[in-house]
Amino acid sequence: MALRHYTLDFKLSAAVDSSSTVPELLSIFHEQQMTETVHETNGHGYLGTFVGKNGWLAILRVPSHGLVTVDLQCYEEEDVAQVDNLLNALESKLKVILDGNITRIKRLPALIRGAEVDRYWPTTDGRLVEYDMDQLVYEEDSAFQNIKILHSQQYGNALILDNDLNLAESDLAYTLAIMGSGRENYTGKEVLILGGGDGGILFEMAKQKPKMVTMLDIDQKVIDACKKYMRGTCGNILDNLEGDCYQILVEDCVPVLKKYVQEGKTFDYVINDLTAIPISMEPEEDSTWEFLRLILDLSIKVLHPSGKYLTQGNAENMTESLHLYEEQLGKLSCPVGFSKEVVCVPSYMEQWVFYSVWKK
Repeated sequence: MALRHYTLDFKLSAAVDSSSTVPELLSIFHEQQMTETVHETNGHGYLGTFVGKNGWLAILRVPSHGLVTVDLQCYEEEDVAQVDNLLNALESKLKVILDGNITRIKRLPALIRGAEVDRYWPTTDGRLVEYDMDQLVYEEDSAFQNIKILHSQQYGNALILDNDLNLAESDLAYTLAIMGSGRENYTGKEVLILGGGDGGILFEMAKQKPKMVTMLDIDQKVIDACKKYMRGTCGNILDNLEGDCYQILVEDCVPVLKKYVQEGKTFDYVINDLTAIPISMEPEEDSTWEFLRLILDLSIKVLHPSGKYLTQGNAENMTESLHLYEEQLGKLSCPVGFSKEVVCVPSYMEQWVFYSVWKK
């Protein structure tokens, strides 16, 4: 059972007297058979809760400063028209009572809490984004992570790993950007993809007739789920673990990379699609930074002298995180140069940074 949470805010140019404001609103709540309880605020204005027989809960706050707020909670199956009538009546009455003192009125769509399909996913800087997710297509726990695929009316099916939105079928822009946005020629080249279990990079790469693409992804269940439910991204490339110009190895990339280093094997391109740059250097993030440093160092070691290392970064506004990553590039076993590109990835609803790195 889901809950709808409505909000109505009146921002004022000056504080109001709650004793003259609240009484004129009470009849609106009483018409809905809602019972008032007044709470002590120690001189900070009025705070009242109104509970209806149908389970509705309203909170009216008229504080001593200039912001009047109404919060209304009701179950999802309640009559939406009846809820709108209550909110419309409160808004109309407050417009009259507060006439000449209102600088802004803001009424938000309902926040739906506890729904079967979660539609709310945060951006990297903590803003809440509501998606039009309407169906849980697939969910399973692998040995490594929780895997979900949700359907969005705008973005198609979306892969979500450990509650982090990875990629939607709409996000060709991401795939092309991590491949260099058309600036690179993969024809006849040896390419190593780290991660990429959604199959998007491999699918687009195979179109360019490379000599051989090796894809290393640790999670067979991600590959299987995307093969079935993310075909708008991967096409038919994941149907077979081997093709004329590619092989998919379901393995941990670290020991494989170390083996390639020992063997002296090199690649013209290494594309790292494992994880985004961490957003901080807090202790709990340190293991992720250590992992990225290891992957970066090993990747440069298996890179052909004239090759390139391509990877995602993070959101453009995570400037400190991106700066920390660029510092790591200066600490590698050999000097490197780099460039970056900012691309709008549809389902991310953020500008995303991608890096191209090469040996000097």
